[in-house]
Amino acid sequence: MAYYYKECSRTFSEYLLIPNLTRKDCVPENVSLQTPLVRFQKGEESPLKINIPLVSAIMQAVSDSGMAIALARCGGLSFIYCSQPIESQAEMVKKVKKYKAGFVVSDSNLTPENTLADVVALKQKTGHSTIAITDDGTANGKLLGLVTSRDYRLSRCPLDTKVKEFMTPFSSLIYAYEGVTLSEANDMIWDHKLNCLPIIDKNQKLLYLVFRKDYDSHKENPNELLDSHKRLMVGAGINTRDYKERVPALVDAGVDVLCVDSSDGFTEWQKDTIQWIKNEYNGEVKVGGGNVVDREGFLYLAEAGADFVKVGIGGGSICITREQKGIGRGQATAVIEVAAARDEYYEKTGIYIPICSDGGIVHDYHMTLALAMGADFIMLGRYFARFDESPTRKLRIGNNYVKEYWGEGSNRARNWQRYDMGGAHKMDFEEGVDSYVPYAGKLKDNLDVTLSKIKATMCSCGATSIKELQKVARITLVSSTSIIEGGAHDVILKESDISE
Repeated sequence: MAYYYKECSRTFSEYLLIPNLTRKDCVPENVSLQTPLVRFQKGEESPLKINIPLVSAIMQAVSDSGMAIALARCGGLSFIYCSQPIESQAEMVKKVKKYKAGFVVSDSNLTPENTLADVVALKQKTGHSTIAITDDGTANGKLLGLVTSRDYRLSRCPLDTKVKEFMTPFSSLIYAYEGVTLSEANDMIWDHKLNCLPIIDKNQKLLYLVFRKDYDSHKENPNELLDSHKRLMVGAGINTRDYKERVPALVDAGVDVLCVDSSDGFTEWQKDTIQWIKNEYNGEVKVGGGNVVDREGFLYLAEAGADFVKVGIGGGSICITREQKGIGRGQATAVIEVAAARDEYYEKTGIYIPICSDGGIVHDYHMTLALAMGADFIMLGRYFARFDESPTRKLRIGNNYVKEYWGEGSNRARNWQRYDMGGAHKMDFEEGVDSYVPYAGKLKDNLDVTLSKIKATMCSCGATSIKELQKVARITLVSSTSIIEGGAHDVILKESDISE
């Protein structure tokens, strides 16, 4: 006879937090959102932590190198999508690891033989007015000069004028050599009243550009997530098919952590994948597993060696697994049970395995609920897909701007490996949809608001850390009518006046 769960499967929207005493030290500036990323022994600290409890989903429409750089600069982590060739995924990882806060790899480059017309066209394409002139026109060629908007006047220079005739030549440039620190580079910029400082190697090859305007930007990102070499951290997704080829390429590229991307992680294929990685790299390479929704699934992956476990099936905004297969669980119920299993495992073994809540987030306060219920960090797709930094197109539909957003289980993604059932290489039916999400602007602007809400709620709960929140949080179920009561009701809302 089938086993029947007695409790109802519930979502985050069915719960609210009850305030605790807010102590005088419970103010947002005292709240730490740092959280462990991978397993650790009792009495020790996790070897990998993130500075905010948010990671971006392993999706084509969300996590490329651009999102990874932007999110790591804010303290979070991206898992670059694996539904692409191994070489291109590894290149994305390399791009993040090569990025240094304040040190910019030039994306606007020409040769001395190019013309002013080429300068104008490149400026229109990239939006950048500083162009590096190298011997081969690449970002790492021998630096021969720079062109900025001060070097030419379109009203006086013919468009066929060669770059070498108006560029600022290398002999007139102030530059620094490889190994200079960002602080030293910024001092040179201020001392010499520069807008841009090139960084070269001993052979005059261009490495980076440091801009005056990035000084303030660097100061605005105190939570940057950096590895021991001061490089941004980045994760990557893998599947249970080509992991023996994909993992070595990602490790060589410098990836910090891996995650098996699967809609159902309670499988022998996932166990084999995790154990191969652990044996091949003597436990040095960190890898998360998932997704699961109950105690048994968590324990299976914990024993397999997973460094963290991802929780959630069917709760994503573009996921239709529950509709198609009738499999899944309300995200709140799943997190609560897996968190209890995690704590039980910790008491029994002395090993703490972080859990990641993946899916079910509709409102920002759901994130705080997920953390209070036991999640160590949260994976988000739709939330990040709305921003400039996601890799999809921004479109105008009617009077509104939107961004494209599709699931890894959709025909557009064709990520059949994520739904691997051990058979032929094909997708028999979709488990995700192709859609749009409202465009929301820059990641940092929106993320700052979200984090402010999380911190304010934690203060109301009497907590200044995620661990404290999980100990002191008081949570209540809500009725359908109390949900209505919680929004604006029984009033006539004013229509926004653009002139105000």
